Amino acid sequence: MTFRELLDTPFALIQSAIRPLAGVGATLLVAAELLVAGVTAGVIRLSDDDDAAVTWTVILTTLVCLWLVRVTMRGITTAIGTAAIAGTPITWQTAVRRFGARLGPQLLFGSLFTLVGLAVLALGTVLIIGLPFALVWLAWLRANRFVAVPVIFAEGASHRVAVARSKLLVYGTQWPTAWLWLCTRALLMLTALPLIAIPWFLSDFSGTHRWAVIVLATAAVLLLVVFGEIVESATRAVVYVDRRCRREGMDIRLPAPAPVPLGEGARWLN
Repeated sequence: MTFRELLDTPFALIQSAIRPLAGVGATLLVAAELLVAGVTAGVIRLSDDDDAAVTWTVILTTLVCLWLVRVTMRGITTAIGTAAIAGTPITWQTAVRRFGARLGPQLLFGSLFTLVGLAVLALGTVLIIGLPFALVWLAWLRANRFVAVPVIFAEGASHRVAVARSKLLVYGTQWPTAWLWLCTRALLMLTALPLIAIPWFLSDFSGTHRWAVIVLATAAVLLLVVFGEIVESATRAVVYVDRRCRREGMDIRLPAPAPVPLGEGARWLN
């Protein structure tokens, strides 16, 4: 695939499986929002409505929910995407079962994925001038592990094997893959604007009461994360198939040998 096709094809893949992806995404968003609201309500009651306690509770609970939503959405989107590309679409129930079966490697990948990202960005922000270089370095690191999650699902690999396999498949194309990752981030920022407008529109009716602000702000962030993870995971699935086709000829189908009549084979032996 060309670079442009690698940018366009994930959206076509999402469109072909929009119902299960949208259903799972909406379910995760509502569940996370209820968890944030429930924990916040409990802290308000226990802390006698202390503003600092409420603020930190909302922030920390939202961050935890964001991480859990990302890991779950990444796994389910990858399961649905790899199956759709293989020509065997699956339901969301099957995707959830496959996600649960490969939960361990995904949790390890998600933890290291987050820690590496935070460490690189923190190192880059020590000097403001170093932030662009940190982003480039992070893009290169992301490129080396870009297809690790599809390997976990499609090949049933462990985390260590999946990372090694990802580096092998991406070898020689790290910088184009890094550029693809950066372009995907830029596209997500542009497409996020209409999504952000939804909570802003609802705020005109809900006002600026505390609960309205909490619910709308956290819902906006969760919505962006769900949408962004769907796009990124679909891109990973497409790149995985593209790299396997280029390096291993996965799309080549050898014709079956023609059967030899028994009589002809016997005469040849004689």
